[in-house]
Amino acid sequence: MNKLPLTTRSLILKMLCEGQSMRATARLADVSYNTVAKLLVDAGKVCADLHDELVQDVTASRIQCDEVWSFTYAKQKNVAKAKAAPDEAGDTWTWTALDSDSKLIVSWLVGGRDGEYAIAFTDDLRSRLANRVQLTTDGHKAYLEAVEGSFGGDVDYAQLIKLYGEPTGQKGHERKYSPSECTGTKKRRVEGSPDPAYVSTSHAERQNLTMRMQMRRFTRLTNAFSKKFENHMHMVALYTVWYNFIRIHKSLRVTPAMAAGLSETVWDMDDLVRIMDERAPKPGPRGPYRKQPISN
Repeated sequence: MNKLPLTTRSLILKMLCEGQSMRATARLADVSYNTVAKLLVDAGKVCADLHDELVQDVTASRIQCDEVWSFTYAKQKNVAKAKAAPDEAGDTWTWTALDSDSKLIVSWLVGGRDGEYAIAFTDDLRSRLANRVQLTTDGHKAYLEAVEGSFGGDVDYAQLIKLYGEPTGQKGHERKYSPSECTGTKKRRVEGSPDPAYVSTSHAERQNLTMRMQMRRFTRLTNAFSKKFENHMHMVALYTVWYNFIRIHKSLRVTPAMAAGLSETVWDMDDLVRIMDERAPKPGPRGPYRKQPISN
């Protein structure tokens, strides 16, 4: 079976994690679009397994959670009139839990924004933590039941509720490109004894910006949005391993995984490709070739 050189596959994955679209990556690497898509799927599966294996027993003090919006195939308002829209078309939310100190993405989930996904997300987060933490989320009501069910009373939990108003001095077409202004915040203690000084989602929101900058399918007002829900998940899985183990955080000067004590060295994308090769299923023995009779 023909396989691209390791350096080429590493380059493709690097470009996907540096904000290039799949078609731009295919042109720059001089490979077919299907080659890029196949490599993304293979990398996403391995990266999801790596995250499950390596991001365990995380010792943290403060965890911040947030959700970032994107869409698959078509925006939710256009799904009804979209041609051949798949079942997963529409709003796609990526949930992330960030260790405020090490900047490690402890848990992530892609899907809807309802209570069922909130429970699955907080269950996964709780299973990866080694100690009691202070947890901060936004004011999304689905978190209340989810955190209670996952952590019980073993958490210091608060919500940061943001208050929004209309942008001042903007009318007409420019209004739809400007988000509502945050006019204030309200801190709400939910469980335990959270320190009010650390009730914040700023680090998680900053990481949301990094996601939008580094994954082209998250960039607004482009045609690089996800066409398949599965590919969206594979890209988030690849990004998470790249962010945790490969990318050196500017303020930390090490990777988040090193800061969290999960890794002793900085990974390279070549290392990830080698792991993919090691975990790739071995081709089975080829059977005898039999010439098929030609029927008239």
